[in-house]
Amino acid sequence: MEIDQISLDKKYMHRCLQLALNGQQNAKPNPMVGAVIVANNRVIGEGYHVRCGQGHAEVNAFASVRAEDEPLLKESTMYVSLEPCSHYGKTPPCADLIIKKGVKRVVVGCIDEFAEVQGRGIQKLRDAGIDVTVGVLEAECKAMNRRFFTFHRLHRPYIILKWAQTANGFLDDNGRALAISSPFTQMLSHKLRAQEDAILVGRVTDDREHPLLTVRHWVGPDPKRLVIDHQHPLNLESLHAHHVQSLIVEGGRKTLESFLAQDLWDEIRVETNLGLTVAGGTRAPHLPAHVKVISQQVYDENIIVNYEK
Repeated sequence: MEIDQISLDKKYMHRCLQLALNGQQNAKPNPMVGAVIVANNRVIGEGYHVRCGQGHAEVNAFASVRAEDEPLLKESTMYVSLEPCSHYGKTPPCADLIIKKGVKRVVVGCIDEFAEVQGRGIQKLRDAGIDVTVGVLEAECKAMNRRFFTFHRLHRPYIILKWAQTANGFLDDNGRALAISSPFTQMLSHKLRAQEDAILVGRVTDDREHPLLTVRHWVGPDPKRLVIDHQHPLNLESLHAHHVQSLIVEGGRKTLESFLAQDLWDEIRVETNLGLTVAGGTRAPHLPAHVKVISQQVYDENIIVNYEK
């Protein structure tokens, strides 16, 4: 493939990702997907999956094509961030629609790991004679729907361990609750809550601090509130059955370490207040031996670092 074509493919896949993000809240439990239709290096249609149960990104992209551009579909390329579905769910298969529209080429960001798809959509397109390219911006496309993929591959939520610590590594001040986050980073914490399905603390944290675990400093739905202890352990199968695709763990040291010990985590988010130290208290958990920094932001004296395996 020519270098110019590779650059163009990346350009339009970036647009697919931008579009897909518009479905962050309402597409659940379906994945976020964006689609762009290009003819003669001109975008003639685009769409995203707006709401679960309604048209997929490909359907909305075709619907946006103007009548005078319909003849161009025979020479067009459709870009889609996730493999087109090949099965009947709440809507008909998108792969069938693409074939019916006569699109010449399809560029797919990543394969859908959902059991009903897993390459079948791509194979159906190829069997129909459509030129299919797979894996353009694959890492970015997979990362966007990592919660969806984890849920279906591991049959459990995507788990984010989260804590705030002082500059010298304590969670509290000699057992007393401590305001470590700034007003701005607290708002970011509530933004994260609005994006995830559930949030969990341990019984000790709940009894001592009575955390609301809401998104009162942001806009969006409150996550499902969970409290665990020895009498009420976490049941991942139950969360899976209730379609909880993501879980924030904000408990104390023991709760966090119980997840770390079982290797039950996908992401760790640590906020450190560089201007705050205490004489003693509850030590923050130790990070696992093999972690990779995926992002780092500094807000005045507070630094937030996100890790993955």
